Amino acid sequence: MSSLGNGHQDVDIDLAQLFRAVWARKGRILAATALTGALAFVGASLIDPTYEADARILIEPRQPTFLSPGSASTTSEPLSDELNIVSQVQLLQSVDLMKQVARDLKLYEREEFDPDTKPSAISDFLVLFGLKKNPLELPPEQRVLRAFKEKLQVYQVEKSRVIGIEFTSKDPALAAAVPNAIIDVYRQLQSGAKLDSNSDAARWLETEIANLREKVRDAEQKVAEYRSSAGLMPLGADSSSFSSKQLSDISSELARVRGERADAEAKAQNVLAALKSGRPTDTLDAIAGSESVQRLKTTESQIRGQIADLSTTLLDGHPQMKALRAQLSGIREQIAAESSKIAASLENDAAVARERETQLIAQLNTVKADSARAGEDEVGLMALEREATAQRQLLETYLARYREASTRLGKDASPADARVVSGAIEPSEQNFPKVIPITIVAALATLILSAVLVMMLELFSGRALRPSGSQADNREHDDEGEPQLAGPQTVLSQIPAETAASEIEAQADDDLAYEMEQTLDFQAESPDRDEPDFAHEPVEPEEEDEFSVSAVATYLMEEGTRIAFAISPSGDDGSAGTVLLARELASRGVRVVLVDMTGSACPTMLMATDSDLPGVTDLLCGDAAFADTIHPDRLSGADIIPQGNSDIRQAMRGADRLSMIVDALADAYDMVVVECGPANAEGVARLSRSGTHEIILSAPEPNPEELAEIMAAFENAGYSDLVLMAARLPVPDDRDRNAA
Repeated sequence: MSSLGNGHQDVDIDLAQLFRAVWARKGRILAATALTGALAFVGASLIDPTYEADARILIEPRQPTFLSPGSASTTSEPLSDELNIVSQVQLLQSVDLMKQVARDLKLYEREEFDPDTKPSAISDFLVLFGLKKNPLELPPEQRVLRAFKEKLQVYQVEKSRVIGIEFTSKDPALAAAVPNAIIDVYRQLQSGAKLDSNSDAARWLETEIANLREKVRDAEQKVAEYRSSAGLMPLGADSSSFSSKQLSDISSELARVRGERADAEAKAQNVLAALKSGRPTDTLDAIAGSESVQRLKTTESQIRGQIADLSTTLLDGHPQMKALRAQLSGIREQIAAESSKIAASLENDAAVARERETQLIAQLNTVKADSARAGEDEVGLMALEREATAQRQLLETYLARYREASTRLGKDASPADARVVSGAIEPSEQNFPKVIPITIVAALATLILSAVLVMMLELFSGRALRPSGSQADNREHDDEGEPQLAGPQTVLSQIPAETAASEIEAQADDDLAYEMEQTLDFQAESPDRDEPDFAHEPVEPEEEDEFSVSAVATYLMEEGTRIAFAISPSGDDGSAGTVLLARELASRGVRVVLVDMTGSACPTMLMATDSDLPGVTDLLCGDAAFADTIHPDRLSGADIIPQGNSDIRQAMRGADRLSMIVDALADAYDMVVVECGPANAEGVARLSRSGTHEIILSAPEPNPEELAEIMAAFENAGYSDLVLMAARLPVPDDRDRNAA
């Protein structure tokens, strides 16, 4: 706990005392722990056990097994994305699917899925008084589905395309059967959806294929008619037209003729040039290749051989030699004549080639004109052919799709896009309740809470708080080495630490401080206000009436008042009456403390053993600890917080913290009485923060007019009921005052 104003701790938590308190109550704690554990064990054992089973499926595209991987109809479908997986999770929780499973497993016949048919007494009571809607108003199917949803949990396994299905039931066999049934129904729905899609596609394709066949037939008929009318008959596999083919042939023939003409002209010129120059023509290809020239060359060679043979035996003038030379000359003339013929023949061939070339050029020009006209006709033909080709390709595509859709019309031809990863198996252990863990947790919780409760009681009672540091040593021994009274310190230890800590943070109220300063100044400077002392003066019993001290004490005790503010308009005689009230309460066994907030310190002089004791002003200024300001009354069992020794004006600047001090004292005492002297209504309202506290008007000799004004002022401040206390006190003499 922090002291007021200076921020230093004056009490600490005694941990040893906390553990001693727990150990002292170990029997009760262990008994409560054992009882709670036993109750938890029995209660958990009485609860009907439930079992949980789960199954998992993988969402992936699947194709029929009879389709070959390389077929054109088989396309690689993309994997399911996050949204598709979430959609499948919602589909697994759809009402239609649950209805199908409920019908297949006959869940309508199980009481577990329709417990409202046998409602409990509490449920009937709530329905009777309209606190709960009658569940029997719902159709049985909806009640079963509601119970089904509560027991079913479908979720996506994190970062995967796997979906988990969990189901809880009192029957372990049913707990495993439901997830498997859900998977079967889900796959049937998926496969059925594919089958319906294929059936619809096949029916639609049949109509479209019939229409396309007619369109293809019409398009091909138009192509044939146009080709026939335009004379664009195809000539081969390349579908080229007659004009194009003719143009190509003439061009090829023209090129060949031009080559032959050039070759013939070259050979003829070469032979003629050799003949004119007298060069031998044996090496010319045109002449060497002639058969007649070759025969003549052979004869010439033979004659030369004969001449050579005879020249060894005969002279040149021999007739035989002359005859042979004459034959040789004739053969040479024949060779020359034959060469001339060959040259003429080559010239004729060149002339023929030139004529053929001219004819081919004329024919080529004619074909070109025809081909140009045919090109214009082919534009329209190609448009018709494209239309026919497009219709034909579309027909072929529809036929392929129709064949594929027809093959998938079988029962097992369209598998669902889901594969079972793990099926649900019948659980062998119950999911809830876990009897042993529940018992252990309940016992441990009871043990911990019991120990915490004992510690909290020790803290709030103050037995676990001890003075800290030097303040504890100072409270053990006073300045003269004698033990100090333990009564106020014991009471202080019972004040919660939170309350005192909050007092430090209270802000000073300057208006209130100024007002209290004015009030205290008035009390301190009044020359006609003596310091009475009724400590040793016997007080004669006053008549028992509703305004006496005894009657006021009885009223406060009956009302259970914790905090009372006493106002003394007449000064010290009213404050003395407040002292008598505190002592009266103490004599009746009430633990009461009086706080002296007067300017004259009259209650301090009447009750304290020394007028210099630290008090409320020291507490507000932070010059004294809370424990050091509480002192016992010298003549009764009451306690008093004196006025103190600090400057009153400085103390009043923190006067608004007085309400928190009073609240802290009220937590430790049965009653707190604050004597405010002749304070006005506004000042008291600020000190009490307009709380629901009793306001005591201590007036030994009340003046009706003055009382009326005071009561009106307090009524304006929010206090409608005031307690009047008119205590008649004897007037003390100077000897008694000095003795005080």
